[in-house]
Amino acid sequence: MRVLFIEHDHCSPTGLVGERFAQRGYDVTELVVVPESRYHDPGVQVSLPDPAAFDVIVPMGAIWSVYDHALIGSWLEPELDLLRAAHRLAIPVLGICFGGQALAMALGGSVSAASQPEIGWREIATADPALIEPGPWFEYHYDSWTPPAGARSLARTAVAPQAFTAGNSLALQFHPEVTPAVLQCWLDNGGAADLAKAGLSAAELLAQTTQLMSEAAARAYRLVDVFLDVIAVAGAPVPG
Repeated sequence: MRVLFIEHDHCSPTGLVGERFAQRGYDVTELVVVPESRYHDPGVQVSLPDPAAFDVIVPMGAIWSVYDHALIGSWLEPELDLLRAAHRLAIPVLGICFGGQALAMALGGSVSAASQPEIGWREIATADPALIEPGPWFEYHYDSWTPPAGARSLARTAVAPQAFTAGNSLALQFHPEVTPAVLQCWLDNGGAADLAKAGLSAAELLAQTTQLMSEAAARAYRLVDVFLDVIAVAGAPVPG
């Protein structure tokens, strides 16, 4: 079994999600789209693999928005094509934050700026706790999706939808992969300034993340298990 993680930048590693896929016996392939040297000039050209070579595809988060076409259109459009192809082939996709928004857009939904950012550990309202637990989950986003036609919305906060399924794929707005090391990379690459603007303490958030890591890891592992054992085997995808 093979899983492709699409890491949009050097600060979007697989984290806890990648750990669980490896524990489940998957051969993990990581594709970094924007290297660290191009972090501030992300309009790179990238050769994306054939999705049919993988059993699961996991597009990760990013500092950009999926509507930033002037910045990232050179690789975003090919990635959206890859996600559409995976969907047609019934290859399950687990989209995380930017990756969830990309899945929404690829399947005919839309993405726009949210009314306010969500940053930090938040409880979410879930329509099906057996699939999406209420958390707390780690949020770090400025945008909100409208799900594609035929999708099933599973969770939300007062600010934005948080999860939907489309066929055998799952989109998440939150970050189940986050670890203290992942968060530290975000903080070192503009996140500390983001938190300061939002009136949040980077040191306190990092300490909270460290404190919650044991239960957060167990929760992330359960989410991956539900995705693989329930959602990914749900049957043929909806047209899109």
